[in-house]
Parts: sequence; C-alpha cells; structure tokens
Amino acid sequence: MIKRIIDGLLQNRIGKGKAIILMGARQVGKTTVLKRIFDDNDDVLWLNADEQDVRNIFENATSTRLAAFFRSKKIVVIDEAQRIADIGIKLKLITDQMPQIQLVATGSSSFELANRTNEPLTGRKWEFKMFPLTFGEMAEHNGLLEEKRMLVHRLVYGYYPEVVSKPEDEEALLKMLANSYLYKDIFTIESIHRPEKVVKLLQALAYQIGSEVSYNELAQMCSMDSKTVEKYISLLEQAYIIFRLPTYSKNLRNELKNGRKIFFWDCGIRNAVIGNFLPMEQRTDAGALFENFVIAERIKQNVYSSKDTTHWFWRTTTAQEVDFLEISAAKMSAFEFKWNPKKAKITAPLSFRNAYPDVDYLTVTPENVEDFLM
Repeated sequence: MIKRIIDGLLQNRIGKGKAIILMGARQVGKTTVLKRIFDDNDDVLWLNADEQDVRNIFENATSTRLAAFFRSKKIVVIDEAQRIADIGIKLKLITDQMPQIQLVATGSSSFELANRTNEPLTGRKWEFKMFPLTFGEMAEHNGLLEEKRMLVHRLVYGYYPEVVSKPEDEEALLKMLANSYLYKDIFTIESIHRPEKVVKLLQALAYQIGSEVSYNELAQMCSMDSKTVEKYISLLEQAYIIFRLPTYSKNLRNELKNGRKIFFWDCGIRNAVIGNFLPMEQRTDAGALFENFVIAERIKQNVYSSKDTTHWFWRTTTAQEVDFLEISAAKMSAFEFKWNPKKAKITAPLSFRNAYPDVDYLTVTPENVEDFLM
C-alpha cells in the first residue's frame, strides 16, 4: 500500500467542525484514500453522485429529508459531488443543520465544485487538492534509488495510481483515461457542444509542452476562435488535467509580459493524448517531458506542504530564458532543467543575473532530481 501525503492532511481536519472538500482529477485515488482513513467504519455513509438515484436524494432537499436518508451516520462522504445541482447550498444545509455529521465531499472539477461552494461554505470548510502519485511518495514506497531508476519509466507512463499498480496494462489504462474518462465533467457542461474540439486542443497542447503557447495559433490549428480556446483551456485546468505557467516580469523592458506555458499534471496522460509511448532513449521530446515532470512534481509538493509560493518562467524578447521561478515572501529561486546532465548550465543568463542578483539558481538533472523534489 502506497502511503499518500494527503492522508495525514485530511486526518488532521476530521472532526474539527467543518466540511472537508477534496478535489482532484478522476482516478487519482480520492475515494481510496478516504476508505483507508475511515477503514470501513460503520458510521460512514458513502454516496456516489455519479449515480442518478443519489442525485435525486438532494432534489428539493430539506434537513428533515436528508436526516432520514443519513439516519444515524456520523460521517457522510459524497463522491463526485459536483454532479449535484446547487451543491454549495446543499452542503451548507447539512453543515448548518446537522453539526454532528462530518461531511466530506470529493470532486473532479473545481469549476463545478470549488466555485459553487466558495460562497455558501465560507468559513465552513477545509479545502484540499489531490494529485496523481508523487515522486516523493513513490521514493518512500520503493526507496529513493529504485525510484530514480524508474524515472525513465515514469516520464513515459506517469503516476496515476492504477497505472503504477498494474504495469501490464499501463498503456490501455492511460488510453482509457485520455480518451474519455478525464473529460467526463467537461463534456457535461452545456456549452461544450463539440467535445472532439476539446480533444484536438489537448493534443495541440501536448505537442507544445515546454514552449510558449499562443491562443491565436491554437485557434487556427483547432479551427476555433481564440476566446473559445481560452475557455476550453480554463476548463481543462479546472478539471486538473493541465496547468498554466505565466511569465514573470518586473525590471527589464524586454521581458515578456503576457506569455504562458501549459503543462500536464501527469506525463502519462500527456503521452496518451498523442499516442506516444516510446522509451526515453528514442524520444525527440525527452527534454520537454523532463521539464513537465519536474515542474508538476514541484508544484504538487508545494501544494501539499501549503507553501505560499507562486510559480513562473522568465524570458526576454531576445530568447534568454529561465525555465522556472519560485517566489515567496522571503525569496525568489530560479531553476533550469536539463535531461542531459552534460548540457547543464552553471549560471542563469547574464541579463537575469543583472536584473535579479540575489536569486538562488539551481540546475536540475536526473542526477540531482531528488534535491528538487524531496
């Protein structure tokens, strides 16, 4: 059994008088973690809002009606709660009228769940994000040496729990996720009339990891307008499939002001989207994959540890670049990522050093990746 970081974070909040909201992409292990924490406790009522009869329970809900369904249960877990209409109001009703119940709601769409619970549950909830497995979790499970040896495999197949636990079926499992399952919540939104356009856009993004993206260029590639592209990217981000990394600018006139890169939370999903499971030794995108991997892993680590940091990349109009900036109230750190250690740079570009002379700088390669990710 692989120990998850989120286990301890959730256990510290259970029974503290507030609802717990756990968000993350489908199949990252949200339900598995909760079942392990509650260990088949008889006081737990499990409800899956993907099922119509469960959604029916919450139609025209009153505290009396819900109490009849919940009976004497002390813990109520609602999986995929974003599927319930007016979910924020329903969760507020339970939290306010049934304080004896520990309410836990999971969701795979921050647009549907987080956005709709923010106002009703203000001051009434603990909110957590959950991701696929992390390098640190797997290093603790397998040992650091073994997990470093597995790096070439993780960059191709990623860290989704079922993919990791069933290596004999990893390609089939990733294709299933990438072909439909991860997009389930996006496709149920009324305004998404052409789901094939979302998939085409995601494929275009997969080919551009590590590079700046232009909404106008993506629109031309996918036969959409740029506003639709931006809207779909936002939905894919809120479904925890991709994330945006903006450019940082402060001191130089030739710093890019409005650029962005887009990365995938999981390299296996990225590779499945474009159907490329070639080993790292045969890939032309090895450097971009490594950059995607370490940036996603670092941000996961920061989220789990509740670090108050922001994340950026830096580039000038003359193409001088720093791959990743991490900024907190205390300091700024700069990082460069190189799949080939022989090409590692010792220092940041001169223009960056002149503009930001006190910034720590580290080049991350497969040889020292644990220094960055643990």
